[in-house]
Amino acid sequence: MKKISLLMLFCITTISSKAQDIDALLTAGVKNAERFANDYLMPGTNGLMHSMNANWFNTADAKPLGGFEISIVANAASIKNDHKSFLMNIADYNSDPDQDFTVEFTDQSSSKLVATALGENDPDIDIIVRYEDAFLGEQQERITLPSGIGSASANLLPTAFIQGALGFGSGIELKARFVPKIDTEDIDLSMYGAGLQVEFTKWLPADKILQVAVSGLVAYTHLDGSYDLTDSSGINGDNQRLENGTNTWLFQLIASTKLPVINFYGGVGYIKGKSESDLLGTYTVSNGPLFSQTITDPFSVSSEVSSVRGTLGTKLKLGFFRLNAEYHLAEFNAFSVGINFGFR
Repeated sequence: MKKISLLMLFCITTISSKAQDIDALLTAGVKNAERFANDYLMPGTNGLMHSMNANWFNTADAKPLGGFEISIVANAASIKNDHKSFLMNIADYNSDPDQDFTVEFTDQSSSKLVATALGENDPDIDIIVRYEDAFLGEQQERITLPSGIGSASANLLPTAFIQGALGFGSGIELKARFVPKIDTEDIDLSMYGAGLQVEFTKWLPADKILQVAVSGLVAYTHLDGSYDLTDSSGINGDNQRLENGTNTWLFQLIASTKLPVINFYGGVGYIKGKSESDLLGTYTVSNGPLFSQTITDPFSVSSEVSSVRGTLGTKLKLGFFRLNAEYHLAEFNAFSVGINFGFR
């Protein structure tokens, strides 16, 4: 669990630390920095929302009254090539009639595929911001666009949880999951969630002889993250940080076999979630040697997912010990494994 948590921390930290370079784009205007940040961060936050919702269940057979299970769960959403880049149209960055500068690629391209938080610019891609200085005439700033995590994560976005489940009888099972709070010099991270699973087949007279179970699940997951940019930012200012709050809901229909040792399960689910990222603090942006502007809490961006997914999994049960593995088909495909200990 420790190694998986460190891997998850690495990916989230890397996405955040790469995103710190977004503050340099404030030179190209707050609206342009916000526009870029939205396109840059969206694939990473959307992928994490899918990864966060794997392995909420490993059977449709709800635990009886007093039955419990403790699990260590490791998930990973896979990154497709489409998630690694977006088309940056330079006309969009010059569309504000009130701006007193222009933005262009160094090679004068009108548009170009650039890295998202999940990709990599190889070689670097630069833009030029041109503006008029009252004393020095035309001036320019050269900005290197931020790369993402590239191949550093092996094309995976991992999450990991400690999870518990408790049966309340009548087909009702409550679940909870959490990540122990991670608090380092630069990053704070916490994740938690709760779920309710109800088995419909428990209400049937023939439940004891049925070899299959059918249930429904509703689960909520929340992530809070903060990355301190003050020491690494290229712009003067105070209390500079990137904060993220992510909330997701999962609605899942589950079916599984009820065999003594090896079982199979699957279902169809729907993920609904929103991730909000805020660039906070003060940033002093210089326009030539004599003039500067201090911007406070420059912008907020958000992304949403609304996705149907399919799940297939298997579970091995040996007394108190259980092992399960599953795969999800969705916008971000994901796989997961769980080590489980329990009594029912």
